[in-house]
Amino acid sequence: MDRLGSLIAKVFCRIVPDPFVIAILLTIGTMIAVLLWGTLPEDHSRLEGMMLAWGSGKGMWGLLAFAMQMSLILLGGHVLAETRLVRTGLRRLADLPHTAAGGAVMVAAVATSLGLLNWGLALVAGALLARETGRSLHRRHIAAHYPLLAAAGYMGLLVWHGGFSGSAPLAMTSLDGAAKALPNSPELIERIGALPLSQTIFSPLNIVISGGLLILLPLLFLVLTPRGTTPLADVSTFLPEQSTDDGSAVETKAIVNQHTLVDRLNNGWLASGCLGMLMLGAAIVLIGDSGLGQLGLNQVIMLLLGLGLVLHRSPAHFTRAAGQAAAGCAGIIVQFPLYAGIMGLLIASGIAASLTNALVDVASPETLPLATMVSAGVVNMLVPSGGGQWAVQGPIALQAGIDASVAPGSMLMSVAYGDELTNMLQPFWALPLLAITGVRARDIVGYTCIAMLLAAVWMAIWLLVLA
Repeated sequence: MDRLGSLIAKVFCRIVPDPFVIAILLTIGTMIAVLLWGTLPEDHSRLEGMMLAWGSGKGMWGLLAFAMQMSLILLGGHVLAETRLVRTGLRRLADLPHTAAGGAVMVAAVATSLGLLNWGLALVAGALLARETGRSLHRRHIAAHYPLLAAAGYMGLLVWHGGFSGSAPLAMTSLDGAAKALPNSPELIERIGALPLSQTIFSPLNIVISGGLLILLPLLFLVLTPRGTTPLADVSTFLPEQSTDDGSAVETKAIVNQHTLVDRLNNGWLASGCLGMLMLGAAIVLIGDSGLGQLGLNQVIMLLLGLGLVLHRSPAHFTRAAGQAAAGCAGIIVQFPLYAGIMGLLIASGIAASLTNALVDVASPETLPLATMVSAGVVNMLVPSGGGQWAVQGPIALQAGIDASVAPGSMLMSVAYGDELTNMLQPFWALPLLAITGVRARDIVGYTCIAMLLAAVWMAIWLLVLA
């Protein structure tokens, strides 16, 4: 298995371009498909209609708020990781494994567990733990394959839609939420009603599938770890040596030379600490009001920034760490508008719905959930957003389930599994992890591909048995 993983990784390194190039190629390919097969308004030429769909507010600019959230998730994780307390905690956790295989298993287990709790938290924490584990093994002269550790840190995105932050299951727990998630299907919503979590996240189907992956994925990284004479890629190849200077000397000098109120505010804890406690208090109130199961991106961001403000010793220290973290947001800022444009084109032209219908139409009632998962995996490569994909595919999947007498909860989870499955090939969600760990998409996609295949087989078996 370790030789297979290394071979696949080498192949992908040669044939997979950078994520920005992938986004450009997908954009061009989608435009060609829309011009050839899409259904566009007749009051414009096909080219004009395509450009309007691509450049409108529902096109390239439809994910601006979400891009800002992702940038703040990345920045907040970086800033929190640069505090002395978190650095110490991460180092101690990263120092626990005494072998390369142990490190990969630990990172995969933590990332997968956090993925079932909250995908944003899993993405940042998994990446940070992978980075620190790589540095710890390198510091202790233990040979480790760093891209494999980074891939292990991404495993939360392979289970997230079956957990407490799954977009589709949470959206359908109330009629109001369902109406927002599926705004063009009021009759369908009235027919199936709200779907409680007992029919989705807490269903026997999901407990078996997501619970099984919680065990299978760490075991997979155990056998994928290179052994013997297999060449290893160390963390030093991808990241500079970690600085032992956390700014203490500079800050101590600044504190000693505080002569004015302005100096004390800039270099003291009071201002940043007060703001941080206010953010933490607001996040706790919001979580308490909506419940832990409704933990969203905004609450995660408030927790990360609030903790960072409290644990950094001054506003100056906090902004210095934030400035260093901001450089990693470039990929998100540049690529999210391209993927938003692809989503806008596929939805406006009807191609996304056509892809789903084509795959669902060939299924029997027994294989419908499996066919729905496959179609969701295909659509996710082009519409890499759980909520956006459910808006496109949800009505089709639910109606097909009604016609075939398949439970709505099973159909919903089939879409969710396909959505999370091809995250392992689509570099969209890996951008924050790539920025934190310093690896390239081509370095990890060979290993994430194997994890995807294992998960696909596991999901397919139980969709045929339990759905």
